[in-house]
Amino acid sequence: MKVLLINGSPHEHGCTNRALEEVAASLKANGVDSEIFWIGKGAIHGCIACGQCGGSSNHCVFDDTVNEALVKMQESDGLIVGSPVYYASLNGALSAFLDRMFYAGACFHHKPAAAVTSARRAGTTATLDIIQKYFTISQMPVVSSQYSNMVHGSCPEDVEKDLEGLQTMRTLGKNMAWMLKCIEAGKKAGISIPETEAKIKTNFIL
Repeated sequence: MKVLLINGSPHEHGCTNRALEEVAASLKANGVDSEIFWIGKGAIHGCIACGQCGGSSNHCVFDDTVNEALVKMQESDGLIVGSPVYYASLNGALSAFLDRMFYAGACFHHKPAAAVTSARRAGTTATLDIIQKYFTISQMPVVSSQYSNMVHGSCPEDVEKDLEGLQTMRTLGKNMAWMLKCIEAGKKAGISIPETEAKIKTNFIL
């Protein structure tokens, strides 16, 4: 089993990464592999609703780190998305990244997911709420921890002092590993993944 951890910060080794490292270490201690994928500092184009991906091709017409992440997500059993807080929300590059990744992807259904945020002070819960909507719209079970999945600080050294935040990350890793093992045990016991109906779209203007 493997979990893909997405670092949506422009800082590869900043506070968000430190939080994800704590989750990754906890996953490893509980027998689950993981990979931290950094979206990078390059420009990430927003979705232009061109329809070329068909909404499920696992490939976007803009060939950048989104497509790299989609390949990795196809090979992963769970997902954790980490973001810094910008104006009480996720940063713009990650927002564009997730819009395109989830619209083009057909590799998310029924895979457990969680969001992680880092901030100097506030805006974390609003950011968590936005990211988690990507999961619930995509039929992904949301993994919880002992508190909201956040760490605080202006630099990784500050995060080291946020003992509760780091503990929350470790608990998240344990809970993600537990859910993945439960899903695997269910499959072995003959419990199949729910069948997805063909999507029905009802317009409000008829």
